[in-house]
Amino acid sequence: QVQLVESGGGSVQAGGSLRLSCAASVSTATDYCMAWFRQAPGKEREAVATIYTTGGIRYYTDSVKGRFTISRDNAKNTLYLQMSSLKPEDTAMYYCAADRRPWYSGSRCYALGGHEYNYWGQGTQVTVSS
Repeated sequence: QVQLVESGGGSVQAGGSLRLSCAASVSTATDYCMAWFRQAPGKEREAVATIYTTGGIRYYTDSVKGRFTISRDNAKNTLYLQMSSLKPEDTAMYYCAADRRPWYSGSRCYALGGHEYNYWGQGTQVTVSS
C-alpha cells in the first residue's frame, strides 16, 4: 500500500508560481508511473504531467508545456510539480497519483487513464486569480 500526501497548493495571481509536493510512504524510485492530475469544477480530470521513475521520462499535457516541470527526489520519496507563469485556467484541485508498473515506459505511463492508478493523494487546491 502506498500513501501519498500532497502539499503546496494555494492562491496566487496570474503569472505567479507554486510548487506542489507529494510525499510517498514507500520508495518509488524505480518502476513507478507517477503523475499529477487536476480537476476543475465541471470539468473532467486530466493528467497534467507524468514521469516513469525508471529512467525519469516525463510527459506533459500541451497546455502546461514550458510552464510546469515534474520532478522527484528519490532520497525523500517525494514528487514535485513546479508551476510557473500560472494562468486562471490552471485553477483546479491537483492530485498526485502513483502505480507500480515494472518494465513500463514513459510514454505508456502518459497513456494511462486516471482509473488505472491505484494510489492517490487527497488533493491540494490551486487557485489563480487574474
